[in-house]
This record gives sequence, structure tokens and C-alpha cells, in this order.
Amino acid sequence: MLNLLMTPRTARKVRGLIGAIADVAADAVRSVINPAALVADQAEPAPVEAPDPAGLYEPDEIPAVATIEQAAREYERAADAARRADRGKRAAKKILDRLPAGVYGMYRVFRTPSSRQTPDLAEITRIFKAHNLGPVPMKACAPSLKVELVDVAPVATELAGVAA
Repeated sequence: MLNLLMTPRTARKVRGLIGAIADVAADAVRSVINPAALVADQAEPAPVEAPDPAGLYEPDEIPAVATIEQAAREYERAADAARRADRGKRAAKKILDRLPAGVYGMYRVFRTPSSRQTPDLAEITRIFKAHNLGPVPMKACAPSLKVELVDVAPVATELAGVAA
């Protein structure tokens, strides 16, 4: 009945809110019955690793460890700078998005139409449903490259003895 009065987007939001309220209520009940379970539930899950893509270095082509470390350090620094810049850009955009086009001090604020296009998933879904084609086929996005600094234990002395 509720769905008849709302757009699909609003219905999703309402279902999401109901789910969030149910989660909060379940946490409240668990906090009374078994408070330790809440702490155990918040353990950070291990990151899922995607399989390696095609086109990687062959074993004899892999650069020196120092070169790899330098590239990883630079990647991590650049990714951190990009995240900081993106946060600043979003904060500024919150103000600028609400301004009408015009000149403000030394800056002109205006909008241009985008040349990019994206599939209209709502329309594609409607067509699939109208022709009984089942769910819209989807494919996974490319895996994200992650870099993190790890503590490396010194090489074990027994390995050095075996090599000698």
C-alpha cells in the first residue's frame, strides 16, 4: 500500500529507514541482553582481495624492491592528497551548487551541459520488465588498487644458514 503512494526512489528510502530503525532496535535489545556481542560485531572484516588482472609483469620483469617501494610511497602520498583535495572540493561545491549563475567577486559561476552519457537504468529496467527479459545484466567494476605500509620482520637467520 505504501508503495502505491510513492516513487520508487522514495519507497527505497523508506525501506532503508525502516531497516536502519530495525538495526538500531536490535542493537538496543542486544545491549541489554548481551553487551559484549555488540563489541564482537564491530570487528573490522578482512579486506577481500580480487584476483590479479591480466598483463602483469613476468617474474623476470619485476622491478627492484626499492623502485616498487618508491612507487607505492608516491601512490599512497598522491592518493592521500587526492582524498584531501576531493573533500575540499565537495565542501566548496556545497556552496557553489546553490548559487545562480553570475559573477561573484573575481569568479564567474556558470554551468555547462555535460558531454558524458550514462545508461538510463530505470528505462532499461522498464524495457526488460515489459519484455519479460529477467533482471538487467550487470558486471563488476574493475578492482581498486590498494597500497598499505606493512611491518616487515628481518630475514630469519635459519634461512641464511640454509642458503650457505
